Amino acid sequence: MLFFGNIQKGLETYRHTPGALLVDVREADEFSSGHIPEAINLPLSSVHNASLPKERPLFLYCLRGSRSKRAEMILKRMGYQAKSIGGISSYKGPKV
Repeated sequence: MLFFGNIQKGLETYRHTPGALLVDVREADEFSSGHIPEAINLPLSSVHNASLPKERPLFLYCLRGSRSKRAEMILKRMGYQAKSIGGISSYKGPKV
């Protein structure tokens, strides 16, 4: 997977990747204040305890992209297929 500087392009790739999971790595209070539909919450502070299926590609985002990039590095070391797609601050679409 390539790095996506634009979250919109990253989301397009996520939607066309079979079995992929969209993961918001912001803290729970940030997630509950508005997140991209279909996203699950795995805060960066809990990434070391991840118990997601390793065979499913993970597309990660946060507010601006720095936390999702750190989460990507950690999850890759743990054997996950993880890719940061940037930050929700530049997302143009509905939030739940």
